[in-house]
Amino acid sequence: MHPVIVQDQATWNRALLRLPRPHVLQSWEWGSFKALYGWSPTRCLWQTDTGVPRAAALILERRLSAIPLSLLYVPKGPVLDYGDGPAWEAVLSYLAQRARRRRAVLVKIDPDVPATDEAVVARLVRMGWRPSPEQIQFRNTMLLDLTGDESTLLKAMKSKWRYNIRLAGRKGVRVRPGTLADLPMLYAMYHETAQRDHFVIRPLAYYQDAWGAFIQAGLAHPLIAEVEGEPVAMVILFRFGERAWYMYGASRSLHRDKMPNHLLQWEAMRWAKAQGCRVYDLWGAPDRLEPDAPMWGVYRFKQGFGAELVSHIGAYDYAPSRWRYWLYTIAMPRLLALMRRRYWARSAD
Repeated sequence: MHPVIVQDQATWNRALLRLPRPHVLQSWEWGSFKALYGWSPTRCLWQTDTGVPRAAALILERRLSAIPLSLLYVPKGPVLDYGDGPAWEAVLSYLAQRARRRRAVLVKIDPDVPATDEAVVARLVRMGWRPSPEQIQFRNTMLLDLTGDESTLLKAMKSKWRYNIRLAGRKGVRVRPGTLADLPMLYAMYHETAQRDHFVIRPLAYYQDAWGAFIQAGLAHPLIAEVEGEPVAMVILFRFGERAWYMYGASRSLHRDKMPNHLLQWEAMRWAKAQGCRVYDLWGAPDRLEPDAPMWGVYRFKQGFGAELVSHIGAYDYAPSRWRYWLYTIAMPRLLALMRRRYWARSAD
């Protein structure tokens, strides 16, 4: 079974949507967006003799500037039936061959395979893949079933969450859809959140490209919470097929007591359901469920809406050359960390 390289947007997205659990990070639009930032996309489709899709892989390639080598990455893919052993082996073999041909340090995959799927893990290990020391996407996530009616969704929430949704409405929080004209304001709010919560974000242009392209394609939808016309919180939802993802969110310190984030999430669920989505993916959960774990507060917030934790196998790498892989993933990070420590030690003197 050999792949066809797809060159047409409609053909690719249509085929992807016929496969189980298609992910927005495998969409044509995601590859086009990443092409603006140094990645070259190749879209590979495996089909039956009658043209029925069996597997798909958006492969992103980045050339390393210092040496004639590259990195390959299949974000949230490949996409296929996890129980289809022959398809898995065909895709994994092709990716390994491509990594060797392209002189890649590694090819990384991170499909949404449940952590309990021992057969897939065993196949990966048998074919020379190894758990990656670097996770690009979240290993775990929180999923919410949208197939019930609104009263069912509300009943699945913790009582405090239902109360906070009603409280936000009584306190004057209103939620409106965002537009392309709102992008600078959305970024400003995201920047404020990053400074308060101590995480790193990219420059405005990156998000204008990411959010803007998907909004224009009808695959992203901003929601903005306001109090007396002043923006106080936002979410940006991505949608592909029957799933919606809460990929970006931000809130200002202003009016946080009015619980705008609870109302935002409720309106996000309602919007996703109205679009025909059956699953709402709240995008990210901690690796260990303990109060001192990073993202524990985020996990508790998402859990309060009735979302359930889903654990995945995480990222796996295939390395054509063990020594190059060791140099890139182990030796170089250690050297850079040592150089940073020495720099800060000298700066402190």
